[in-house]
Amino acid sequence: MTRTDRRDAGTDRRLLLLVGLIVICAVLVGAHATYVAATATSPPSLGDLGLVATLVFLTAAGFRIKVRIRIRASNHDFSWCETAIVIGLAVAPAEWVVLSTGLGVAIAVAMMKLPLLKAAFGVAKNMLLAGAAAAVLTLAGWHEATGGALDVVGPFAIAYLTAVVLDELLSLPVIGLATGTSLRQLFWQDLDLRVVGGLGRLIVVLCTVMILQADPRLLLAVPPLIISLHLAYASRVRYRVEREAWQRLAQATDALNDVDLDAVLRSAVTRAAELFSVDEVEVELHDRPRLVRGNAEGITYDGPAPEAPAASGTVIPRALEGHDGSADVGELRLRVHGAVKLSERESYTFRTFASALCTAVRNASAYQELTRVAAEHARAAAHDALTGLANRRQLLEHGTELLANRHIDGVTALVLIDLNHFKEVNDTLGHAAGDRVLVEVASRLRREARSDDLVARLGGDEFAVLITGLPAPAIAAHRAEGLLAALHEPMSLDGMRISVEASGGIAVAPSSGGMSELLRRADVAMYQAKRSGQRTATYARARDTADVGRLTLGGDLPRALTQHEFTVTFQPIVDLGSGEVVGAEALARWHHPDRGNLDPLRFLETVERSGLLPAFADAVLDQSLIAAGTWRDAGFDLPVAVNVSPRSLLDPRFPSSVVARLRAHDLPPDRLFLELTETLTISQLEVVDQVLGQLRDAGVRLALDDFGTGYSSLSVLSRIPVHELKIDRGFVREMETSPEAAAVIRSTLDLGRSLNLVVVAEGVESEPQRRALWEMGCVAGQGHLFARPMPPARLLAALHRGSGGRPGTLAPALHDEGSVIRLSPGRRAGGRNRGDRLPHLPA
Repeated sequence: MTRTDRRDAGTDRRLLLLVGLIVICAVLVGAHATYVAATATSPPSLGDLGLVATLVFLTAAGFRIKVRIRIRASNHDFSWCETAIVIGLAVAPAEWVVLSTGLGVAIAVAMMKLPLLKAAFGVAKNMLLAGAAAAVLTLAGWHEATGGALDVVGPFAIAYLTAVVLDELLSLPVIGLATGTSLRQLFWQDLDLRVVGGLGRLIVVLCTVMILQADPRLLLAVPPLIISLHLAYASRVRYRVEREAWQRLAQATDALNDVDLDAVLRSAVTRAAELFSVDEVEVELHDRPRLVRGNAEGITYDGPAPEAPAASGTVIPRALEGHDGSADVGELRLRVHGAVKLSERESYTFRTFASALCTAVRNASAYQELTRVAAEHARAAAHDALTGLANRRQLLEHGTELLANRHIDGVTALVLIDLNHFKEVNDTLGHAAGDRVLVEVASRLRREARSDDLVARLGGDEFAVLITGLPAPAIAAHRAEGLLAALHEPMSLDGMRISVEASGGIAVAPSSGGMSELLRRADVAMYQAKRSGQRTATYARARDTADVGRLTLGGDLPRALTQHEFTVTFQPIVDLGSGEVVGAEALARWHHPDRGNLDPLRFLETVERSGLLPAFADAVLDQSLIAAGTWRDAGFDLPVAVNVSPRSLLDPRFPSSVVARLRAHDLPPDRLFLELTETLTISQLEVVDQVLGQLRDAGVRLALDDFGTGYSSLSVLSRIPVHELKIDRGFVREMETSPEAAAVIRSTLDLGRSLNLVVVAEGVESEPQRRALWEMGCVAGQGHLFARPMPPARLLAALHRGSGGRPGTLAPALHDEGSVIRLSPGRRAGGRNRGDRLPHLPA
């Protein structure tokens, strides 16, 4: 016996016990009424017998006039019997009413041919209602022969309400056990209609009783009145049921609007169980052996139809087909534990729901197929058809994404592998044999590579392995040797054992240039290995023939310094709240006569390796300080920020050179900010600590540029006595779409507030970015929103011109002057008053 069968058997036993208890109580009440009637002092007259017959007729009619509601496999009726009972108590002794109620209901159930259990419950329940109402009237001191019209209102109202409450207390548990429905759900179902109907019947009872006080013969006029009210009440119930049924149908069909076939089938089963108030629902699909079964509480089976457990009960099937009878995709089945017939409205609802489910299944199946085809196409576009490895496109996309992730642990390297003399295999054994060799090579590379590595075939006999998470760059060579060694093992081909040799080029991810530069460097290293006859070679810039242009720049440096080809442009740093310019960053440019304007990324390394770095640094510093002096003389006392090469920090003479130039241009030391790039060199060398300490002691301000992008942000910050942190433009660019970038910015601002450092955001491109940064507590920023880098004279003109007639500003203020600003607690804690003029800024 299954768990469901055991639960059903237990429910049936509880139902029998409950109905049996009610019947026993009714028998006791009936026996007491019979005893009282038999011991009456005077025998009943002919008129009394007529009254009894009238009571029997009235009770039977009240029991037959019902409002029917189907719950699962059973029809449950709510009658007017308690109304007839209370009215009868107004004109007849209580014992007569109790016995007449039992007889009248018994006649009614016999005519209706109800099952024995329902018949017994109906008779017993109504006899108990009659006994309870009679007891209430007796306790209230009311007798049918006494009392005026107004004296009956209180007792009869209480008696009627007692009968109604007792009816609910007896009926709801029985219905709940019979249908498996919770008492809470049954209680709230149509509660408003039951309350309104009960109040209406109470008014009928009270009016009828007061009328009968005048003449009991008017009792025959009561049934038509009750029937009229019943028809109105039943119509209201039917309207409610119809409306709720259509609402549930609309909600159920809306729930089927999903592109996930599993979700469609689950929704169909649970919604149909609620919609049709059945015990179980099944959906079986024809194009695949699948059956989903469940009820309103959830899914009980989902799997192949032949393996589904057997189920019992009456089945109402419906084919899943369109309105035109086409596209039969399966079958929807309603299952009830009993005999039930759908009404005309329910049958139409069943057809409509089945048609909607058919459409939903077809749509979800079509979407599933489209998804599968799209996934196949995406895989084909990203994988090599012969070997199944990633192709060049996927390698570039995956590598670009990997290198863009600033928080990746370890070193990333690329090993480019090219088979030696592979053309001889094709020419000697044929292209089919060559393809088999390529497949075997791919298999060996895949086995040798780690799970986090990406193995790709770039085309022909060229392969690549992208390696991540290396603890040190030197480990890349060791891993490459392992890959190449796996290929040199002989392989069997058509009974022949052949050896495949290969050359590998190794390159570590560069700081700039991205995946394309990494691939180029690995290619350069691979050809170096081929030329030298070695198995592998690691990329070296000195042997990079593509870097000859940089060597020629070195020969142009002396001329550039003597002819002042190095110039400086300035990008203003702005107070994000007021739009006021509070500093400027100096950006060096080389106006090369042949190559045009060159930025520092293209020539700074050449300058550092040439021995001319001090002269270059002096030239940039002089131009920056001259510009700052010009602005100060014009009334704009702005500090200037100059980028410092890490190699300059290795020169012990650098601090004295800086101080000498500040004195030569008559500028206070705090008007100069030196921006330091976050590197391992800065955080490790003792000489750097001494140089930075001397600069700070001299009053020069220090700023840590691109904070958060280096290897050891916090360790660097703990060693370097900086005054300012600069947020890298990459975080600002991504802050609106990346929660991680926004979190980095907030953390940097919190750190700056904790250490009393000014934080400047780089790369502010839009007003939403400006406002968001300001609201986070960032006081200053620079970017194209305010101005692009410009010569010092043009910047001075822009300062005179101002924004909105306000000299010294480049953007309108975020708020009107004097307005009250509600700031977050974090921003209030880190803010500075306007009179301080942001002393730690430039940028």
